Amino acid sequence: MSILVTGGAGYIGSHTTIELLNAGYDVVIVDDLSNSQVEVLDRVEQISGKQPKFYEINILDHDKLREVFQKETIDAVIHFAAFKAVGESVEKPLEYYKNNTGGLLAVMEVMREFDCKTLIFSSSATVYGSDNQPPLREDLPTGQATNPYGYTKVFGEQILRDMVVSDSNWSVVLLRYFNPIGAHESGLIGENPNGIPNNLMPYITQVAIGKRDHLSVFGDDYDTPDGTGVRDYIHVVDLARGHVDAVKYALAHTESEAINLGTGEGYSVLDLVHTFEEVNNITIPYEIVERRAGDVDANFADPTKAKKLLGWEAKRDLKDMCRDAWNWQSHNPNGYEA
Repeated sequence: MSILVTGGAGYIGSHTTIELLNAGYDVVIVDDLSNSQVEVLDRVEQISGKQPKFYEINILDHDKLREVFQKETIDAVIHFAAFKAVGESVEKPLEYYKNNTGGLLAVMEVMREFDCKTLIFSSSATVYGSDNQPPLREDLPTGQATNPYGYTKVFGEQILRDMVVSDSNWSVVLLRYFNPIGAHESGLIGENPNGIPNNLMPYITQVAIGKRDHLSVFGDDYDTPDGTGVRDYIHVVDLARGHVDAVKYALAHTESEAINLGTGEGYSVLDLVHTFEEVNNITIPYEIVERRAGDVDANFADPTKAKKLLGWEAKRDLKDMCRDAWNWQSHNPNGYEA
């Protein structure tokens, strides 16, 4: 059985590809390498012993995407390919709507043309907005995102639900991620951001490796135990496993389901910093700075539905996440560059 993974050379996509290969699936990757490196493919093969098929294609190119479906027999699609920086989406909303929403539409149009109607969508906890109180359940109201990136996920979910209503042969799982961090335990693949990291963990690891002087902690006056923002951090390998379970579920059902992928545990920014320091015996200098607009006090999942429907739950804890993130960064100080 063959799974198409759009954005499969990226951070979450590459880890998911490994879990799919280990589970016995054939994998076809489509990626334009705008936010990833082709060297990932060799590392995936080193870990799994298998080489996924790869097409360097922008998913907005309908003709090239059709060629992939003509050459390969695709049974299901996991759709990761999207721009993902919240701050950048505020600066470049048109680019985000065109790429993220337009990309999903392009993939769905070609899928429909080739009668492939099983899709796992890379959504986000951002769809819950800032008004819902944690733990966040899938039946809470969504649709009030705080930035264009979040709205591309809101629109994506709605488009997919509407497609299932119009054609009951479609099967869609909307996976709402919380905060993926960590890396594969081999240290061969991990998070490799372009330029200044937008996410907390790669910034911490770049401070640890000496690329950054210190970490800026945005605010210490939140209504949390230590005043810093609380989030649900999930190991990227656990997240990847969730996609394999979602594929199995979607292939056996025809419906749309929104499912959280999180641990259900909330940790503050300083919890993460201090755990990283403890596990890796490294000091992370940090400075408290002003809050960022739109940040909420606390955000964590209710993961009950994932366990009930998918049989999935997170297995790795915060120490594992910190250890594996540093294992990746310390062995790859410049990411995938030599």
